[in-house]
Amino acid sequence: MKSDVSGPVCFTSEEKNLIQDTHFFETKVRVTQKIKTLLHQLKPEIEKEARALKFLSPQGFDPENFQFVKGEHLRDFPYLYLDFPKHFNRTEKFSFRTLFWWGHYFIFSWILEGQYLDHYKKNLLTQYDVLSDQGLSILLTDTLWEWRKNPEFLLEIKSGNKKEVEDVLAGRPFLKIHRYLAFDQPSLLEGTLLEEAMDSFRKMSSIVQRDSGHGL
Repeated sequence: MKSDVSGPVCFTSEEKNLIQDTHFFETKVRVTQKIKTLLHQLKPEIEKEARALKFLSPQGFDPENFQFVKGEHLRDFPYLYLDFPKHFNRTEKFSFRTLFWWGHYFIFSWILEGQYLDHYKKNLLTQYDVLSDQGLSILLTDTLWEWRKNPEFLLEIKSGNKKEVEDVLAGRPFLKIHRYLAFDQPSLLEGTLLEEAMDSFRKMSSIVQRDSGHGL
């Protein structure tokens, strides 16, 4: 945001009250630590689950690779995320991201691009009855890095729209599946966020598994 340096700097009453408030930042520190703890707890749980899966993963994939990231400016809001499994290069992407976006929601997402993209699409359609009506959506934007829950950005995987999903998949140069968890959900108060994350990972795992039909 460009600041106006030509006139006097004035604060509204709301801004004046806010800049005197230390409680918010103390709370932010506590919340951030809880999210860090959640992500650190999540990694070994996914790792344990992944051992039983046969990933259709790109060449050079390292099952031990992961990344924790903390930032302040995802559309001006703080965020933390875990990428695990994680494989990124210019043409290949194979990663499950658990993203906490302050002021918005949790997002659980598979990010997929490259050699086996057609197989991932085929898996999604083959498993459509299992995946539909589970709160999963396909990202429709031209970039992988859109996280907003705008209806025009997403196509829900639901009963009755398999043909629409199939048509959309045919032209996609990558595949990104989102599941959103709003902050008003009971799991935040009940201490079951880890279970929500693992449930999301399990729901989408069939998309990235190899099977005998692939001949791979």
